[in-house]
Amino acid sequence: MKWQAWRQLREFPPLVWIILFGSFFGRGTYFMVWPFLAILLYEKFGLGAAQIGLILSASAVGAAVLGFYVGALSDRHGRRSIMLAGTAINAVAFAVLAFAESLPAFVAAMSLCSVGRAIWEPPSSALIGDLLKERRSRELALQLRYFLVNAGAAMGPIVGVWAGLSAQQSTFGLTALSYLALNLAVIWAFAHTASGRVARQRRDRSASFRGTLRVLRQDHKFLVVILANVLALFIYAQMDSSLVQYLTRVEVPNLVALISSLILVNAVTVILLQFPLLSLMSGMPANQRIIIGLVILAAGQLWVALNPVHFVLGWLGATFVVSVAEAILFPTMSVQIDQMAPDHLRGSYFGASSFYSLGWSLAPLAGGIVIELWSGSILFGAMFLLCGLVWLLYRYAEGLSRPDWSEVKEPALLPPVAANS
Repeated sequence: MKWQAWRQLREFPPLVWIILFGSFFGRGTYFMVWPFLAILLYEKFGLGAAQIGLILSASAVGAAVLGFYVGALSDRHGRRSIMLAGTAINAVAFAVLAFAESLPAFVAAMSLCSVGRAIWEPPSSALIGDLLKERRSRELALQLRYFLVNAGAAMGPIVGVWAGLSAQQSTFGLTALSYLALNLAVIWAFAHTASGRVARQRRDRSASFRGTLRVLRQDHKFLVVILANVLALFIYAQMDSSLVQYLTRVEVPNLVALISSLILVNAVTVILLQFPLLSLMSGMPANQRIIIGLVILAAGQLWVALNPVHFVLGWLGATFVVSVAEAILFPTMSVQIDQMAPDHLRGSYFGASSFYSLGWSLAPLAGGIVIELWSGSILFGAMFLLCGLVWLLYRYAEGLSRPDWSEVKEPALLPPVAANS
C-alpha cells in the first residue's frame, strides 16, 4: 500500500503539485489572522456577537451560488482563466484587508475573499480529476490536498504568535503575496508543462448551463447529499467563529493563546490522524465513513455544550474529538463528489459543492444570535441534535434515483458550424 501510494505521488503532474502546495501556503498565511478576525471586529469597532456573525455570514452567502455557476463555466470554457481570476481576486481582497480602516472597507474586502475562494475551489478540485485518471490517484490527491491545507492551518497560528502577528491586521498582506505567487505559478504551469497544455485544451462546449441544471435537478441522491453536507458544515463551523465569540464574551483568560491552541490542536490532529484513519477505513464506502465521522462530530458538540467555561483542558479535548470527525468527514466529502460526478460535469458537481459554504457562512450569524439570546451551551446542544437530522438525510439518500448523464448534451442548441468543427 505504501509503495503504491509513493508510485502514485511520483506520477502527479506539476499542475497538481502547484494546486496542492498553493493550498498549503495560501491557507497557512490565511490562518495567521483570519481566525482572530472576530476579535479584530470586536476590539476595533465594538461590534456585538450578532453583528459580527452577520458580517461573517453575509460575506460568504453569495459566494455559494457563484461557486456553482463558476464550476459549470469551467466545464464549458476550461479551468485556467477561472483559476487565475480566483487567485487574483484573493490577492486584491487580502491586500485591502491589510490596510482597511473603516467597517465598509472590511465588509467589502471580506466579501471579495469569499468570492475569490468560491471561484478558485471548484475548478481546481475538478482539475485534479481531469489530470488523474485513476480513481485511487484522485482520492489520494484530494486527501493530500486537505492534509496540506491543515498543515498550513497548523503552521499559520504558530508562526503568527511566534512573530507577534496574530490578531494584527497587517498580516493579511502576507496572504495577498501568497496568492499572487500562486497566480504566477498557475500561469507558468499552464504555459510550460505538458499537463498544463492538455488541461488548457480541455473543455466541453456542448454542455449547456441549462442542461446541467436539468441533470442536477434529476440527481435526487446528490441533492440530498448536498443538503446533508451543508448542515454538517453548519454544525462544524460553530467551532470556528461562534466558539471564539462565546469564549470572548465570557472573558476566558489568555483568550488569544487559547484560540491559537485550539487551532493548533485541530490542525495537528488532522495532520497526524488523517492518513491513518484513511488506511483504517480504506475498505469502507464513502457514505459509511461519513456516518462514522458524523457520530464523532455529535459527541464533540455535546462535549462543548457541557464543558465548564474555565476548564481549558476540556476545550482542548472537545476540539480534539471534533478534529477527529473533521479528519474523516471533509476529505471524504471531496472524494464523494468526485465519485458521484460524471467526467464531463466534474466542474459543475464540484461547483454544486460550493453550497457547503452556505452552512459555513450562516453559522456565525445563527451562532451569534443564539449566544446573545441564550448561551453557548444551548447553541452546541442544538448542534448535537442537528447531527441526528444529518444522519437521517444520509439514510434517506441511499434509496434515491440518479439521472441519465447524456441529457446534459444539447446539440440542437449549438450553431451548425460549431457542430462540424
